[in-house]
Amino acid sequence: MYAEEVAAMAGRIRDEDIALVRERAAIADVISEVVTLKSAGGGNLKGLCPFHDEKSPSFNVSPARNVFYCFGCGVGGDAIKFLMDAEHLSFVESVERLAARAGIQLRYVEDDRSAPRPRPQQGQRQRLVAAHAAAVEFYRAQLTTAGARPAREFLAGRGFDRAAAERYGCGFAPDGWDLLTKHLRQQGFSHDELVTAGLSRPARSGSLIDRFRRRLMWPIRDITGDVIGFGARKLFDDDDGPKYLNTPETPIYKKSHVLYGIDQAKREIAKQGKVVVVEGYTDVMACHLADVPTAVATCGTAFGGDHISVLRRVLFDSDERAGEIIFTFDGDAAGQKAALRAFEDDQRFVGRTFIAVSPDNMDPCELRLAKGDLAVRDLVARREPLVDFALRHVINRFDLDTVDGRVEAMRRAAPLVAKIKDREKRPEYVRKLAGDLGMEIEPVQRAVLAAAHGQPAAGGSASASAPTRRGPAAPSVDSPRSMVEREALKLALQEPVLAGPMFDAVEAADYQHPVHVAVRAAVAAAGGASGATGGAVWIEQVRDACDDLAAQALVGELAVEPLRIDGEPDPRYVSVTMARLQWSSVTGRIRDLKSKIQRINPVSNKDEYFALFGELLSLEQHARALREQAAGGL
Repeated sequence: MYAEEVAAMAGRIRDEDIALVRERAAIADVISEVVTLKSAGGGNLKGLCPFHDEKSPSFNVSPARNVFYCFGCGVGGDAIKFLMDAEHLSFVESVERLAARAGIQLRYVEDDRSAPRPRPQQGQRQRLVAAHAAAVEFYRAQLTTAGARPAREFLAGRGFDRAAAERYGCGFAPDGWDLLTKHLRQQGFSHDELVTAGLSRPARSGSLIDRFRRRLMWPIRDITGDVIGFGARKLFDDDDGPKYLNTPETPIYKKSHVLYGIDQAKREIAKQGKVVVVEGYTDVMACHLADVPTAVATCGTAFGGDHISVLRRVLFDSDERAGEIIFTFDGDAAGQKAALRAFEDDQRFVGRTFIAVSPDNMDPCELRLAKGDLAVRDLVARREPLVDFALRHVINRFDLDTVDGRVEAMRRAAPLVAKIKDREKRPEYVRKLAGDLGMEIEPVQRAVLAAAHGQPAAGGSASASAPTRRGPAAPSVDSPRSMVEREALKLALQEPVLAGPMFDAVEAADYQHPVHVAVRAAVAAAGGASGATGGAVWIEQVRDACDDLAAQALVGELAVEPLRIDGEPDPRYVSVTMARLQWSSVTGRIRDLKSKIQRINPVSNKDEYFALFGELLSLEQHARALREQAAGGL
């Protein structure tokens, strides 16, 4: 992906300017802001990789060459690439940031190759960010005026003093139609820039007026600390607008990607492996001031998939280092609904999800005001697994003193247990659910298994004891079959030139583990292993083709995991691996055919019987050939 970004973006900034940025960017200084570096000898530096969890340092920096490389996860590149990965910036944004740091004036050229996806125009982001920075100073100055007294009283009433207001850049939009607009126009910002930034809007007369008036203002910053928008709180009863009004969608402000407070919280989130998701700006402020520095909030929209992607990258949420995601919701009906919606997103995190609900149904800001900083810290410390909360919420809706109530509660709760990511915990939750319902463990266990296989939980004893077979269950991740599937995928990712033709010849149907199936499909979507040359570009192509986060994470893991062979792999090793993979699938089909043949009457269904018998003979012959090919072991 990095090479494509360079190719797509390089024409927009002059090539010689990009080369100058690469030359002058002191990569050790850039990386030292995120990673503690120590001498590795020979002029190189080393530290713990910020992109994957490790106990011994494998992340190396070469100041002489201005490059970095991690021998653990294979990530590497220059300072531009590091900022793109560590700070979630585009190629142009990374170049612009490094240029500003080095005092380099960038020059832009026209380039019609920028489609198909919209991107900020040349230099536009810098201009829009600068306009917002000027607006922050204007609003902050207005907070000290007489007209801003209601804003100051609002902050004080929620426990925030002047220092807190200054720390978060709080301000006030004055009672005037175009005071900010005139101020920014005098500073050289154009009509179109102010409209595009969402700071001003056209009036009926055709002139520009301020978007925000008579409101308490919070600057919304992206993960790098640049102000990209504002949140505005209503203060006056005669204001007929919404309670909170946010900046509209702009080239730099996408509310589904923005988390308020992420700029201040990101270092602690990465350090602690924990994030606290709250509901509002004042809740973030209250948590941070109460020494819960990992708090963030959404900005005028529900917590969703794009927010999850941002948090996973900051958390380094992976199989190697599973983080904690703690949601705080009000205890009312709306808060419970939001918590259950969050549980639906639980599968997209590798880490564990929790919920923290105040006993008095107070949000963190109210709790801090009423009971102090310690109460906020205790709220987070008393978190409970989100699945426990969700199960309790579901069960409480039914009358457990009746048979119908218990059975219906079991039906509704079983899918939640089936969704628990950690399979080792499922049996314990089955026992817990059975105890909470006052039922025997066997029917609850059957209901959970049925839900895991996509079947409705059965209520009748006959169907519950003999559920309809819906295909083989996925093997556990450490089963012999899964290990063979994993080895085949590693060969396709690490050795596509060697393994490509044999790998591509084996169909996706021969894989059983759901995540392995997803990775196999991604290899095909990326063009197949046969035509790949390997390396970082191939890995990124497969990763980009994955439909879910678990598959993406597995691609990165398999790309660096050693093959289960001493020495270099050869064609025979590939042949053995693929034969073992197919043999497991073929033997399963043989079992199904034998079972089907036994149920057919050879007299009344002669044609079908002999057709199936012929297919069985062919499969058994194929299985013998695969067994001979697979001889020698892995």
